[in-house]
Amino acid sequence: MSEWTTVEHALYYLSRADAIPHRTEGEAALVEQLPANARRVLDLGAGDGRLFALVKLARPGGAGVVLDFSPTMLEKAREHFADDESVRVVEHDLGQPLPNLGGSFDVIVSCFAIHHLEDGRKRELYKEVFSLLEPDGVFCNLEHVSSPTARLHERFLSTLGLAPKEEDPSNQLLDVETQLGGLREIGFVDVDCHWKWLELALLGGVKPGT
Repeated sequence: MSEWTTVEHALYYLSRADAIPHRTEGEAALVEQLPANARRVLDLGAGDGRLFALVKLARPGGAGVVLDFSPTMLEKAREHFADDESVRVVEHDLGQPLPNLGGSFDVIVSCFAIHHLEDGRKRELYKEVFSLLEPDGVFCNLEHVSSPTARLHERFLSTLGLAPKEEDPSNQLLDVETQLGGLREIGFVDVDCHWKWLELALLGGVKPGT
């Protein structure tokens, strides 16, 4: 993941972010999963704050925390929320256990970030997410997942205008079913893939209520 600490890599991603096919469809599907009473939100690997801003638009009055470890992304996020005291921007590498974030959350979201982690760390992070959620809290992960075949993976790269050698070397993709099964084993309920297009998928679950 060291590429993401460089200005060049972060800015290259931001320059292409709006051009990712069907991204807005996935974001819209995520917003549909948000509980009406969401008041405290955590965004894991928030980048420049794009997704968190969408969540705040959908659930006005909410507050929360955005995490990232890229200096460039953190700078962009701080600029994005400079006039919003309800948003706390925190530097943190998701490869390490989550820090003390001052309490629990109604919603935890992530967008195209967790796939950079080793599979074992993905599972540990999902456990940490579960522990940080309030009862009936929602986890939504708009994620880059693996294709079932090499041919479909090449098709996905082609839609992005990328050759195989141009693929992000930090990607550590995992299939949908393995991740959904992991969420269920941890204790999430109503686990599902709510939306999918090729290697982009919205995975989610709910922490059982008391």
